[in-house]
Amino acid sequence: MAHTTAYHGHTAALLTQHGKEAILGPVLSQHLGCSVQHVTGFDTDQLGTFTREQPRPGTQLDAARRKARVGMDLSGLPLGLASEGSFGMDPHMGLVPWNVEIVIWIDDRRSLEVVGMAQGLADDRQSLLNSREALHTFATEAGFPAHGLVLRPEGPDDLRVHKNLATWADLDQAFDNAMQEAANGAVFAESDLRAHRNPARQALIHQAGLDLAQRLLSACPDCQSPGFSRHSHVPGLRCRACGRRTHLPVAETWRCTCCGHEAQRPLPTAAGADPAQCSHCNP
Repeated sequence: MAHTTAYHGHTAALLTQHGKEAILGPVLSQHLGCSVQHVTGFDTDQLGTFTREQPRPGTQLDAARRKARVGMDLSGLPLGLASEGSFGMDPHMGLVPWNVEIVIWIDDRRSLEVVGMAQGLADDRQSLLNSREALHTFATEAGFPAHGLVLRPEGPDDLRVHKNLATWADLDQAFDNAMQEAANGAVFAESDLRAHRNPARQALIHQAGLDLAQRLLSACPDCQSPGFSRHSHVPGLRCRACGRRTHLPVAETWRCTCCGHEAQRPLPTAAGADPAQCSHCNP
């Protein structure tokens, strides 16, 4: 299928220092027929760090856009992409850690910007520890060393960060050092949320790349530009008990980011909405 795409044989710049080229390169090669040029020469930690030494200015999308632009400037390529993640609590109940990943695609020849996204449960653990035994139990449950850990003396806000711990010996040494720094005799351990040290994040970045590829494979029916894709939902699915409209979607709005053309696509609605989702039946 890749040989029919608008980007077959082209190259896109990807600025990353956390191994994302190994995740996104094969996805774009397989589905779009394009290649990824790994760009270096810029410390992306300047745009914000998950270990909190450097706060991220602006939104998740702003950060992704800046990364893509820097990569395009350094490489001189008119195509660029970048990945950016965010962490918080789940949007449904607000009870479990949640990870949202976006992958942005910028095409200066078409004045085009398309964003792929994936989200799901985050592998994000935290604990205040005061012994090596407690550390080893926490690390084992967290999947170390495949899944990275970060240690800090005293608590979560301490900026004396011990990271890049690849082995159990590294972990033990970092724990001993952090204990010596801690006035309260405790070390705060947390999951490393950087992409190259977090397999759960890597899986979501891969899914976001697939979402981006599918969006770029969809051409606008008006201007034929890539990226004609779902933009929003149209609420109004009727309750199957009382027949009233609910907040659940009855259709999707698709939009072209180049010419602005929009179209609504109905969703299968034969069963109707569950009365539990109806504000009249279940106020």
